[in-house]
Amino acid sequence: MPPMRKTRLLGVDPGLNITGYGAVDRLPDGRCRLVEAGAVRTSPAADLATRLRLLYDGICEALDDLQPQVVIVESLYSKYRHPRTAILMGHVRGIIYLAAQERGLPVEAYPASQVKRALTGVGRAAKRQVAEMVCRLLGLPETPRPHDVTDALALALCHASPQRFTGQRGLPAATAARPGVGLPPALPNSPPSSFSHRGGEVRTAPAASAPAGKARARRVIPGDAPEVAP
Repeated sequence: MPPMRKTRLLGVDPGLNITGYGAVDRLPDGRCRLVEAGAVRTSPAADLATRLRLLYDGICEALDDLQPQVVIVESLYSKYRHPRTAILMGHVRGIIYLAAQERGLPVEAYPASQVKRALTGVGRAAKRQVAEMVCRLLGLPETPRPHDVTDALALALCHASPQRFTGQRGLPAATAARPGVGLPPALPNSPPSSFSHRGGEVRTAPAASAPAGKARARRVIPGDAPEVAP
């Protein structure tokens, strides 16, 4: 059997206002390392075509910068409480699939219940529980904000976890029992208001008045985040 190689995974949580993304390296020994996470934002004042173009530019930039091997999104389900929101989300999902296909990247989709089960062992876990496991598995001192970033990281961790098909927790019992593994101390002076505790900023698309195709990126890169087994 050939040795396992490092695999870079990019989870993307689509949204018209904010699309979160999170890149995670799954290392040959099974540990996961956070590479980068952030969000592409658009202004509600802009027309739909402009917002979709800005999101497309931001996603393309993330794909080109991070060079993932796989892109992961959440599966659509059949019943939505707000159909208009579902339609708008479908537009953004189409952008993600298009950008990935243009680069020859496969796109994997998991239902929300499977993501929750892979990380927490419970398919109907609360968002808070999922966020706590994301922090635990990636050694983060606080929950990434906005929540779209946390959701994107959860998607990447779901794909990285061999437990995603078994319903077990994302952290194997043998690892969880080892003191200090997966639960590093919080960084000192970590600001509570944003996912920028390493001095970076989330990826942000330009304001509505900016010309299309000129999306700029600001990234958060926690360079010394610990590597933890999923």
